[in-house]
Amino acid sequence: MRTYLVGGAVRDTLLGLDVADRDHVVVGATPEEMLRLGYRPVGKDFPVFLHPQTQEEYALARTERKSGRGYRGFVVDADPSVTLEQDLERRDLTINAMAMDGHGTVVDPFGGRRDLDARLLRHVSPAFAEDPVRVLRVARFAARYAPLGFRVADETIALMRAMVEDGEVDHLVPERVWAETRKALAEPAPSAYLRALRACGALRVVFPEVDALYGVPQRAEFHPEIDTGAHVELVLDMAARLAPRDDLVGWCALTHDLGKALTPQDELPRHVMHEHRGVAPLRALAARLKVPAEYAALAELVCRHHLDAHRALELRASTVLELIERLDAFRRPERLKRFLLACEADKRGRLGSSEAAYPQAAFLLAARAAAAAVDARPFVENGLAGPKLGEAIRAGRVRAIAGVERPAP
Repeated sequence: MRTYLVGGAVRDTLLGLDVADRDHVVVGATPEEMLRLGYRPVGKDFPVFLHPQTQEEYALARTERKSGRGYRGFVVDADPSVTLEQDLERRDLTINAMAMDGHGTVVDPFGGRRDLDARLLRHVSPAFAEDPVRVLRVARFAARYAPLGFRVADETIALMRAMVEDGEVDHLVPERVWAETRKALAEPAPSAYLRALRACGALRVVFPEVDALYGVPQRAEFHPEIDTGAHVELVLDMAARLAPRDDLVGWCALTHDLGKALTPQDELPRHVMHEHRGVAPLRALAARLKVPAEYAALAELVCRHHLDAHRALELRASTVLELIERLDAFRRPERLKRFLLACEADKRGRLGSSEAAYPQAAFLLAARAAAAAVDARPFVENGLAGPKLGEAIRAGRVRAIAGVERPAP
């Protein structure tokens, strides 16, 4: 029985990064032996155990054989005769197919260290094509490591494209698409996720509403990048910069402009009413992927009202109050903050605007605070109740917002 540190822990150690999770593989053991040693079983599809002291995961070395379509179509063999190299060979990328023994010696049968140095995301073997989730995983790793100069190897893109053409990606279940996308949106460069999926043709399969934005022109005076797909990439990366690891803000950034794909050709490059046209495809996408309710709700608010946020310094106080109310920001101030982060990402996610100020955010936060500070007690003491009390409080909130200083736009 021999144990090795494997996967991401080895990869990130060699990259000099902090290691979040430590996973281990056990060679030459049976489930019965693991139980006798006090390990607690947790695996459903194959034998995985938790260490009795550290609670780190220890999986028996295993092989996988394709038995059907999709990511569930595998037969797993965790026999004690399975070697470390056989276990590593079933992994997705060479940089994830390394192991380290207790002395710090790296076992690297597939050139993972070479690809780390070359900053390449390369598949281990043709067996990569047997699991469609790996298309999403590679794209997610691209989003994580793009800032370090990593790119997907040409031959891996070609294999991913063949998987798309073969229909393998069509068998991805919504829950897995959402799980990988959510992780990608929390990475430092989510735009790389879109680019990798688009390069192999998978974007039009899993995110046709987003894929449709590429090639759609915008007015150059507002969007020097012109292409709407390029704009969404810039907005995603700006969202990651403004709200690191916040996949909710990232989801809003990804979906805020879906309506631009529906602009009639004779109206281009203008996109009048795109914020309203975008609601239907956003709802369809959120329903298809079964995204959490708050993600669907806030994304729709950003889609509908991001232009209102951009124009906040010119809006009437009553209109500002309506926006705050639609966001339910009196009860949920955190929602307003995230809404504004997504809107700021939209405004700054344009060529030449990455360092632009966004005073609208500070103004709207101050407006919400001023309106929330309006005290109902004086109105009650004056005998107001019911609808008249509500009207008086609302009028007081409008006056409070009107008194908030508005910076120059």
